[in-house]
Formats: sequence, structure tokens, C-alpha cells
Amino acid sequence: MQLVLVRHALPERVDRRAGGPGAERADPGLTELGRRQAERLVAAVGPRVDALYSSPMTRARETAAPLTDALARTPTVVDGLREFDADARHYVPVHEMSRHDPDAWQRMLAGQLPAGVDTPAFAERVGEAVEGIVAEHPGRETVVVVAHAGTINIWLARLLGLARPLTFPLDYTGITRVLASRDGRRVVRSVNETGHVADLLAMPGASAAG
Repeated sequence: MQLVLVRHALPERVDRRAGGPGAERADPGLTELGRRQAERLVAAVGPRVDALYSSPMTRARETAAPLTDALARTPTVVDGLREFDADARHYVPVHEMSRHDPDAWQRMLAGQLPAGVDTPAFAERVGEAVEGIVAEHPGRETVVVVAHAGTINIWLARLLGLARPLTFPLDYTGITRVLASRDGRRVVRSVNETGHVADLLAMPGASAAG
């Protein structure tokens, strides 16, 4: 089967840390630009899609919405696809991170997840989620999964035996394709295809994790 992994489109910046203990977690939706990016996925992915999956996070579900409408397929929400920051009370888009969260920015530049993330546990959770999707589609199907740069990166790192969990810069609505066979082989065919949104990615540094 062909697994089409899509990073979500550009979300809003949210900061609820001032709310104190018990404050609602950050779970931003897309910006207007992000919605335009998401719309480009319809042509980029094409009509031959057998199943659609999404992370439960708002930015992923809103990115999948144009595909849902075009393909007339309701996405299956998989909790294990959520990003490592799912419970955080703030979210900073990557192109703003150097100003608003410099520590996280420096770790990301080094290919590392934030200091508080249990990287092995995150890798295990994402691996189980993605491999579970693969197991559901053992034939020649094409399956689209809308998730996050961290989840896509950590799975690719496991497949390719890479030490850094954030090896690949992934742009908003960037597409990564992996072929998965019944005998367990996984072949990475492309990483971060962006031709469909090249004119909508003008922001410097709008890649990597999140």
C-alpha cells in the first residue's frame, strides 16, 4: 500500500500559560493562509484515495477537511497520531519560534524534541498508530494520513535508523510517501513534497516540528 503522510497546514499561535493551573490546553485551528494551503491538498493527493486518517488535533482535522469534502470520506481519527505537544498550553508556529520560544527553537535546529518529551515513548506510540493503519490496508490501497511534523519525523527516523528524531524539515502541507508491503518492508519514496503550495510558503523557517 501507499501511505501518504501530510503535515498539517499553518495554525494560529496560542498561549494560555497565563491562565494558571488547569488552564485549557492549546489546540489551535488554521489561519486563513493555512486554510488555503489545505485546499491545495485536494489536487496534490488526487482522487484515488482508499482511506483517510487524521490526528485528533484541531490543526490536523481542519487540514483534512477539504479532502473530506472532495473525497466524500470521513477521516478516521487516531489518537496515537497526536503531536508531542498535545497537552501543552501554548503553541508557536515554527516561523515565530525563534522569537517566542528560543529554547525549543535551538533544540529543533539540533534535531531534538523539547526537553520534557519522552522521546522513546513518543516514538513507540506513533509507531503503533502508523503501523496499525498499515495493517488495516494490506493490499494496493492509497491511504492519506494527516498529522504533524514530529509524528512523521519520528516514524521516518525509526524506519531509516536515524539517531535524530527531527531529521527532516517538513513544511506546512508537505507530503511524504512511503510504500508498505505485507512482508514488512517500508520504502520511503519522497519526503516533503511542496510543489502544490510553493507560492504559499513564503515565511522563512516555516518547517520542522509542530
